[in-house]
Amino acid sequence: MKKANLTLGICFGFFLLCALSMGNRTYLLISIIIALAWVFSYVSVQMAEKSVKVRNALSGQKVNRGEIVSMEIAVSHKSPLPIAPVALRMRATSNTPAGTIHLTQLGKRRQKVVHKFAADHVGAMFPGIDSYVVSDVFGFFKHEHQPPMDGQELLVLPVPFDVEPLTFAAGDMGVETMKRAMEDPSSPSDIRAWQQGDPLKRIHWKATARKRELMVRQFEEPALPDALVLLDTSPPHLTAGFPEEKRPYLQDAILETAASVVACQIRQDNPVRMPIVGDRPMEYSSRMGLPLLLEELARCTFNETERFERVVMMQLGELRKTGAVVIITSRLTSALVELIVRMKRMGPNVRLYLVTCDPEEEAVLPLVGRMQQASIEVNYVTPQ
Repeated sequence: MKKANLTLGICFGFFLLCALSMGNRTYLLISIIIALAWVFSYVSVQMAEKSVKVRNALSGQKVNRGEIVSMEIAVSHKSPLPIAPVALRMRATSNTPAGTIHLTQLGKRRQKVVHKFAADHVGAMFPGIDSYVVSDVFGFFKHEHQPPMDGQELLVLPVPFDVEPLTFAAGDMGVETMKRAMEDPSSPSDIRAWQQGDPLKRIHWKATARKRELMVRQFEEPALPDALVLLDTSPPHLTAGFPEEKRPYLQDAILETAASVVACQIRQDNPVRMPIVGDRPMEYSSRMGLPLLLEELARCTFNETERFERVVMMQLGELRKTGAVVIITSRLTSALVELIVRMKRMGPNVRLYLVTCDPEEEAVLPLVGRMQQASIEVNYVTPQ
C-alpha cells in the first residue's frame, strides 16, 4: 500500500509539474484524474469500513471427530461506492490452518461464501475469521479490522471404539455377584407382603403362618464394585524421531480410549468413575451419562503440570470398593510402573492402555515386561 501511494504521489507530482511548467492541459488533466482516483479510493474505504459487517455461522456446535464442518460467512456493507472484495483471514486452530479467503465479486454489497473443513482433532476451539481487510478497487488503501466473534465455539467430540469389557477382581462382571447376593436366603434384611411377580422361593413360610398372609423376604442390594479410570492429561510423550505434528493424534487417541472404556462399562451396567484434572477438574461418574463425559474430554487441554504419578498415588487410598482400574497414558516411568504394580497388589484388576507411536520403543519394553510379570494387562493404542 505504501509503495502504491508513493508511486501515485510521484506520478501526480510529475504530471502537475509538467502541466505548470509547459502549460499543457493534457498533463493537468492527467494529474487531476490521479488526484480524483486517490480521493475516490480514500473515501470509498472510509465509508465502507464504518458499515462493514462480517458474520459466520457453523453447521453445528458439536460434531464428532472426522466429520465435515460447514461455515457460512456473510459479508455486507452500506457504502454507495464500490470497494475491492473483502479479504478474510481465518483463525488458526488444531483443525483449521491459518489462511486467507478472497471474495470474488467486485463491488457487491452483500456476499456469502461457504467454507468447509474436516474436524480431524478432538477439542474445543473457535474457528472463524480472525480479521478482515477492506481495500479500494485500485489497491491504494487497506484497513484491517477484527470482528467480534463471541459464541462461535466448536466442540469436536471423541469417537469411542470397541474395547474388551473389564473383569473385576472377584472374577465376574459384578452384576452376577449382586444377583447372587439378592437371592441368598440366609441374609434377608426384612420381610414384606407378597406382590405379583415375586418368586416363590422368597416366601418366608414362618412369617406367612404367623401373619396369615403371604410374606416374602426382602434383601439389601449390595453395592457393585466400580471401575476407576485414570487419565493422564499432561502433555503427551512423543517418541524421538516422530514429528511434532503427531502430538494432536496422540491426544485424540488418549481421549477416545478413555471414552471407549467408559462407554463399554455403561453398556455393561457397571458403575465407573474417572477423576479429570486440569483446567476443568471434576469427578466423573457413570450416573452423569456418556454425553457429558464426551464434552468434558473434548475440553481437556493437556497442559497439566502435576506429575501423573501423584494423581495415581492419590487414588491408592480409595480402592476399597474398586474392582478394576484402567490407566491411560502415553508416558511410562519406573516410578509410575511401581505405583501400578502396588495398585494391583491391593486387589483390583489393573489394565494399562499405552498410547504410543512406537510400540517397540526400547526404553519402554522392560517396564512393560515388569507389569506383565505382575499380571497387569497391557494394551497398546496407536494413533491414526
